[in-house]
Order: sequence, then structure tokens, then C-alpha cells
Amino acid sequence: MLSTQEPVLRRFWYPVLPIADLSNSPRSFTLLGQPLVLWITDNGAPAALADRCCHRSAKLSLGIVQQNCIRCPYHGWAFDSAGICTDVPQLDPETAIPKTYRVPSYLCEERYGYVWVCLDDDPILPIPEIPEANVSEHRLIPQFYEVWNCSGLRLMENSFDNAHLSFVHAASFGMEDQPKPASSELIPQELGLKVYSTIPVVNPPAQQQNLNIPDSLTVRHIESTWYPPFIRTLKITYPNGLLHLIFTAATPIDDRTSQIVQFCIRNDTEADVSAESIVAFDRQVVEEDKVVLESTDYDTPLDLTVEQHMSSDQPGIVMRRQLAALIKSYGAGQPKGQVLAEI
Repeated sequence: MLSTQEPVLRRFWYPVLPIADLSNSPRSFTLLGQPLVLWITDNGAPAALADRCCHRSAKLSLGIVQQNCIRCPYHGWAFDSAGICTDVPQLDPETAIPKTYRVPSYLCEERYGYVWVCLDDDPILPIPEIPEANVSEHRLIPQFYEVWNCSGLRLMENSFDNAHLSFVHAASFGMEDQPKPASSELIPQELGLKVYSTIPVVNPPAQQQNLNIPDSLTVRHIESTWYPPFIRTLKITYPNGLLHLIFTAATPIDDRTSQIVQFCIRNDTEADVSAESIVAFDRQVVEEDKVVLESTDYDTPLDLTVEQHMSSDQPGIVMRRQLAALIKSYGAGQPKGQVLAEI
């Protein structure tokens, strides 16, 4: 599946950058191959337009924000958050600005400290609701904002694959002597899925401090949720009641690269464990995944006969089936001769 060739993927919300990155100037971002300009309006809300002036195609992201609008760096045309041209300095004040002077605008909101964009006016799903983010006693810790050379679907499948832990994560939390994956309960949703599992893990010294569990082994009680197409939450509860919820999005820049957005939510405090220590351990884990995922084919096949499968691959198979069904339902880009095979 090549993300930019599937129009249905434009009908989902994606986190594109931290809202704090817009505090001083507009920013550019490419989502599904579409260059965007993003800025903060006077009421504090983010705005998103195509990053191309309708006059002579200059990048609006090189311009400045004035009077709630983005002003083009080339000839000074100004556009509001709806993409309507509000000022052409070269026109006489009494001359009406032609209605054709406009650029495409996109749905744009702030949530969880990040700017979210949908490239279609009719999103299939809303921005995921994370109840834990609204609990005053919880803290949200920004973790990673970086580009990976892999497809979003590969990362999503990896997030629900508990058969790789003993190999990819042997240096962090995987149990090398237990390569057989723990059993899990998979519950497909109308769009998306949930997986419940209990997984024994190694608890190295640094993590013992992070978890306040002074044992070399511990257990994770996990509720994982997939939000199509490329967002997941991993809700981990430890035996002592500690909550460590990880949000990860693989926002598609183009067919080959994804913007990784990750933060975590915990029910402890900075006085208990520093955010720096928490991020450091999770950094080790994601780097272990990154090395392997960046070696995989970016064109992830939805045809289930192209790659081989085992029983622990069921979450990924459900993902591929749901995405194939979405593509079929909304048309355009479905691979010819697609087979939804059983295993």
C-alpha cells in the first residue's frame, strides 16, 4: 500500500507537529505528499493551508503572520485560515479582490499539545479520545518527534506484535529464553481493534527505578488500541498500579517516510521519576524497533498472499483487511487482484 495513492487516507486526522513549534513563526509540513503551511491565529487556534501561493506558487511558509493571516513572501498577498485572499497590496483599496484568489484550506485542530490536520472536509473518524489525558493527576510527557524511513502500517503492525520482543528488545525488556509469544485477546472493532494481553518482561536496573519495582522481572497488563490508519495507544498497567500509556502516531509524510509522534501519560509525578529517565528508557526501546523497521519494504502489501504469516500476526492481518475494505469502499487505488486470504 502506497499511502499517497489512496485518497481514503486523506479522510483521517493526523498529528503533524507540536503546537509549541508555531509560537514564533509559520511552519511547513508535508502530509501524504501535500505540502502544508501551518500557523497560529489570533485566538490561539492552528490553521492549515496548502503551502503554495495561488499567484506564482511561492511557499507561504516562508512568509509571515499578520493580522490573523499568512502573508506570502513574494508579493505580499495575505490569506486567512479559510484560504481566502484578504489583501493584495498591488490593488487599489476600492478594487474587489477576485474570488479566485484563494488557496486550499484544511481541517486543523490542537489536541494533546499537537497540531492535527485532516486533508478532507469529511473525516471518517474523529481525533482519538484518550480519557487518561484529561485526568488532572496524570502527567503527559512529550517523547519523540522524528522522521523514520518506514511506512505507517509497518509500525502499527509492530506495535501489536508480541512475537518480536525476545529478539528485537532483548537488550531492554524482552525475555530471550521465552521466544514464544504470550497469549492475547484480539477484539476487532468496526474500524480499529483492541488487544488485551499479560506479558512477563525483564526489568533492568534503570527501569526498576522508573517503575518503582525493585525486581529483575515484572509483568505488564496491556490494553492496546489501533486507530486507523496509523495511530495506536499502548496502555500498560504494572502490578503496583503504575500506569504508563504510550501514544504513537506514524503520520505519513510520503510513501517512504513517516513522522513519528510519541508521548506518554503516567499517574506518577516528576518527584517520583523524572521525565528524562522515562524518555531515556523508551528511547532505547524505539531505537531497537527503528533499526528493524527501516529495513522493511515501505510498500506494505494488503494482499495477504504476498507475505507469509503466523498466528501472532492476527492483529496485522485485521489491519490489512480493514484498510483493504476502506480502500474498496471509498474507491481509487485498490491493488488489482487483491486477495484477502485466510490463515
